[in-house]
Amino acid sequence: MEKAVVTNRKAGRDYEIIYTVEAGISLLGGEVKSLREGRATLNDSFARIENGEAFLFNFHINPYKFSADKTSNPIRVRKLLLHKNQIIRLFNDVQRKGFTLIPLKVYFKESRLAKLELALARGKRFFDKREDLKKKAQNKEIQQELKKHR
Repeated sequence: MEKAVVTNRKAGRDYEIIYTVEAGISLLGGEVKSLREGRATLNDSFARIENGEAFLFNFHINPYKFSADKTSNPIRVRKLLLHKNQIIRLFNDVQRKGFTLIPLKVYFKESRLAKLELALARGKRFFDKREDLKKKAQNKEIQQELKKHR
């Protein structure tokens, strides 16, 4: 069972998610310990494929306070660990207009492996967001009416 350490709450609101992929993250020791404490943020982070490898940008992990390495950069570029066929598929899908790779959540699998849920997504336009709000309000009204009749 995985428990999300960090989530990207803006992703569902700002993007239409097409599909997701699980990827490993290349981290240093102090980063892993800080991540276990939940001292990280996925806001404004994104992934890009360069030279046949996937990288994560703007993923901020606060420095671990007991780490010997005090010079580590909290927003350094981190390599994502994916199979070659996954990278090729993501690269081909991102080439289409309007698609991007965004991280949804970071979690520890089997309590030892740091994993990232990466999504191929398309940015929502303003009217799409407004439609989602209308649907949400309608569902809330329906639930309230059902609750009254029980």
